[in-house]
Amino acid sequence: MKQKDFVFNLCLLLFLNLLIKPFWILAIDVGVQNQVGVAAYGMYFAIFNFTFMFNILLDMGTTNFNNRNIARNTQLLDKHLSSIIILRLLLAAGYFIIVFAIALCIGYRGQMLKILFWTAINQFLNTFMLYLRSNISALLMFKTDSVLSVLDRLLMILFCGMLLWGNITKQPFQIEWFIYSQTAAYSIAVLVALCIVLYKSHLRQLHWNMPFFLMILKKSLPFALLTMLMACYNRIDSVMIERLLPDSIAAEQAGIYASAFRLLDALVMIAYLFSVILLPLFSKMLKAKDDIHPIIRTSFSLLYFFAISATVILLCYKEPILSFLYNEHVNASVQVFSLLIPGIIPIAFTYIFGTLLTANGSMKLLNFTAAVGIIVNIIINLILIPKMQARGAAVASLCTQSVVSILQFAIALHELKVPIKIMPWLSCLIFTLLLIPTSIFSTRIATQHIIYPLCLMAIAATLFGFASGLLNLKGFKHFRQRA
Repeated sequence: MKQKDFVFNLCLLLFLNLLIKPFWILAIDVGVQNQVGVAAYGMYFAIFNFTFMFNILLDMGTTNFNNRNIARNTQLLDKHLSSIIILRLLLAAGYFIIVFAIALCIGYRGQMLKILFWTAINQFLNTFMLYLRSNISALLMFKTDSVLSVLDRLLMILFCGMLLWGNITKQPFQIEWFIYSQTAAYSIAVLVALCIVLYKSHLRQLHWNMPFFLMILKKSLPFALLTMLMACYNRIDSVMIERLLPDSIAAEQAGIYASAFRLLDALVMIAYLFSVILLPLFSKMLKAKDDIHPIIRTSFSLLYFFAISATVILLCYKEPILSFLYNEHVNASVQVFSLLIPGIIPIAFTYIFGTLLTANGSMKLLNFTAAVGIIVNIIINLILIPKMQARGAAVASLCTQSVVSILQFAIALHELKVPIKIMPWLSCLIFTLLLIPTSIFSTRIATQHIIYPLCLMAIAATLFGFASGLLNLKGFKHFRQRA
């Protein structure tokens, strides 16, 4: 692919995702919580995260395996498609059995099981969509893949928007409507993607191929284990809140946690898109034995700028932001938010050094860091949630992300012999010392319209980034030259 085509497709992917997905999180998702109430949403949020923790059982690495193999051998699309579809259906059956068995063991009953069923269906449709997209991207149909990457969310925005604000029903909005809207949107998106893949593959029949199934599962097991471990320590907090606290406050506290977590999730989405660029870049450079130090330095600078700017500005304006977004439990959400949002800093660095270790094939070490993360998270949650409720889970999340980030940072530097001095420590210090007092001072002169000071602080942070040397045009050239 030509460099200009790569850059255009990358920009299209980033633009569509940054246009649609933040709107979904900050408008539709927030709107639903405000309509149904924090307790009803909290119950859904806990169940959603419970089903998400076992998400990898629906995929087991088949998407990554398929993307890599079809990109190298497009003539295998028909053969792989006919077998992998059957394998994924078998995995889905196992997923539903495991999820429902564990759910019954931990006390899910009645309406919770109904919500669990449809949420699990949505997880299946979402992962199947990702698999279908892996075929499309492997065929280098990047513009089509970019559109499909936001099609489901676009349809959800349409369906939920009509139910929330379209006055098409006189009944109050129900949390089940939110789940059914997702099911409808995923189903349509999957159907569109399936039609495209079937047209390109000319698939006529499905094939049962047990040796092929076992080969994929064996190759994908280390990656699948890592994904499950990471999903557990990232998502188990709300599940433990809902299960450990008394029924009278459990769902409400899970909803309060969701209010704070939502903005962190939006920030993580941006950092994740950065890692999508870094993984193939690191992989290519490590294979060619190129000097990765300039890319590491530039990545560190950009994500430090993003994470520190987001953390400082959001913490300074946490009360007006959460008051603008939510109708209830704002003070409680602010307390959780103050502890949770700094987590974007260690998370951002895991998207550099965790991605670097992934590109290097250091899966055992990554699984070790993830296992440590789960142990730290569960222990702190068991101690703090009964005492501090949602705030305890926020402390556990911040501690877990910090421990995992530090471990991955140290391991990456040791394994790849990266000198710590290549990081722009002085620029980081100067930038931070400029940003913090300016952000605090800005809150004293801020107007009632929260958008204006946030935009001004974003501009100020960018200027400080260039003034401190944290941001520089030379660093951006490394990405362009390696594309």
